[in-house]
Amino acid sequence: MERVAILTDSNSGITQEEGKKLGIRVVPMPFTIDGEEYLEDINLTQEEFYKKLEGDAQVSTSQPSIAYVATIWDELLEEYDSVVYIPMSSGLSKSCETATQYAEANYNGKVFVVNNQRISVTQRQSVLDAIELASKGYTGKEIHDILIEVKFQSVIYIMVDTLTYLKKGGRITPTAAALGGMLKLKPVLIIEGEKLDKYRMRNRSLDNAEKIMIDAIEKDVNGFLKDLDGRTDNVNYEIAYAGTDTTDAMGFKAMVKEHFGVTDIVVNPLSLSVSCHIGPGAVALAVSKKLPDKYTNK
Repeated sequence: MERVAILTDSNSGITQEEGKKLGIRVVPMPFTIDGEEYLEDINLTQEEFYKKLEGDAQVSTSQPSIAYVATIWDELLEEYDSVVYIPMSSGLSKSCETATQYAEANYNGKVFVVNNQRISVTQRQSVLDAIELASKGYTGKEIHDILIEVKFQSVIYIMVDTLTYLKKGGRITPTAAALGGMLKLKPVLIIEGEKLDKYRMRNRSLDNAEKIMIDAIEKDVNGFLKDLDGRTDNVNYEIAYAGTDTTDAMGFKAMVKEHFGVTDIVVNPLSLSVSCHIGPGAVALAVSKKLPDKYTNK
């Protein structure tokens, strides 16, 4: 059986410690804060990040160097026959495209970069799916192809608590941010495939925004996800949050559990790469289709 190593980046929300428990490697994402370089979960904790972000520090993201990523590939290939690398969506970073080109040019079919258009909790689910597939004896190429086949079978809705960071990133105008702040709007954004985009911008309370996200997820579960196989019972519900206070996220979890009648809901911190563009206080609800039975029943 081919020995397959699974590698992701910290945009998945998987920490270095959790990666060790799962038996995988996690590439830490680099940040520049007030001119200094940091690596997520190496010398930059969630608490430190938000303290700096809320302190009006100049925060920017960058991609890990391909030389650094390739070093990890080389280390893994000393023990494994192939590597499946699951980075953040190519629509949100060039790191996926860079890694794909480098792997194709230099690794002779031993490194498979999965451009699966996901980030945060849905990217995390892809990693868990890859681990399951590897345990069932699928090759690196087969795992890559399966993850590509199902890559669009997920969606994330994010309630933004403040418009400050959307204004900083140029996603809304200063005028719109000022008006939204006066009206205390709680806009809902969507990540579906390639990019972070607007979904509903005129919500005036957390409760209203949470209801909008639940309604949207319900339509997706009974709409495009159901259209895949006629089922609504084989989906993963996931919640993510930005910041260090989990109160809203856990309250939302209880609401989602009651509405959908489910017990197993993952709650994880939102990727810092997304959080730096939307700010603390955000809460997200995601859904992803479970792997088809034809693959898991092998």
